[in-house]
Amino acid sequence: MLLAAGGFGWWLYDRLNGNIRTQDFADQLTDRPPPTGGMNVLLVGSDSRAGDNAEYGRDEGGTQRSDTTILLHVPEGRKTAIAVSFPRDLMVNVPACRTTAGGTQRAYFGQFNSAMEVGGVPCVAATVERLTGARIDHQITVDFTGFKKVVDALGGVPMHIDQPIDDSAAHLQLPAGDVNLDGEQALGFVRVRKSMGDGSDIQRIARQQEFLKALIKKVQDENLLTNPARAYNVMDAATKAITTDSGINSLVSLYDFANGLRGIPLDRIEFTTTPLIDYAPDPNRVALKQPEGAQLFTRLRDGAPAPVPPAPGTAAPGSTNQGTAGR
Repeated sequence: MLLAAGGFGWWLYDRLNGNIRTQDFADQLTDRPPPTGGMNVLLVGSDSRAGDNAEYGRDEGGTQRSDTTILLHVPEGRKTAIAVSFPRDLMVNVPACRTTAGGTQRAYFGQFNSAMEVGGVPCVAATVERLTGARIDHQITVDFTGFKKVVDALGGVPMHIDQPIDDSAAHLQLPAGDVNLDGEQALGFVRVRKSMGDGSDIQRIARQQEFLKALIKKVQDENLLTNPARAYNVMDAATKAITTDSGINSLVSLYDFANGLRGIPLDRIEFTTTPLIDYAPDPNRVALKQPEGAQLFTRLRDGAPAPVPPAPGTAAPGSTNQGTAGR
């Protein structure tokens, strides 16, 4: 019986471990910033329409752009964290990158999310390192379908919706009030843009950050150890949903990584966006605001502890109140 149980446990472990896809990025990066005592993890939401994602739009030969990009900085000691969002419409210097077709794209000045289309996650990582001066230690990428399945495996994510939402482009209809978002609804909520507020990407980022807070709270409140079947479903969905670098591409290393984050209280995780101003040549794009941008990036470089977020209603350091740019 013990041998059978042990064999079954190994089969489950091997199955979950085999779900995780790997894509390294560091071997394609040059002139990298030095490591610090903290940890920087690049979180990328891909808008690829390939495969099962085709229902969300046309697949132009499998091309993709970064629909969501967040740099998660966890200072040494793992007591606080800061999650910095990079708008898709931010104008940046994209360094020379190896293209997904195997060629080389020369450095250029362009829209932030174009880096993903040019060279995939390695080019996004190179762009973020060049912009911030902060060394990226790991990357985790998830696509539309994987995101949905993780939310469904968790049994949905509860949120309060201030106003009704009816957006055909995002496949979303929601009443105002307290709702439990299933996977399809959650995906629509983090994608919805043109039918809410001023239609800007900046406001959409704010909604994405609110959803991430609700998702983190749901995960932290769950005690999956009391329900092994539920725990397996969540882990199966999560491991199938992600692509990581080889440093965290095993069940053991992912568990250690997630367990370290799980101990950080939600009120010690700061969510912010790169400080922004309008990009003068094109009002539909945004540019980095200085010196606020440099001050924020210093915190990501030196491994210093992130400050406790301010009370609700006050501006977070490095945050932006921009709401009209980046449409």
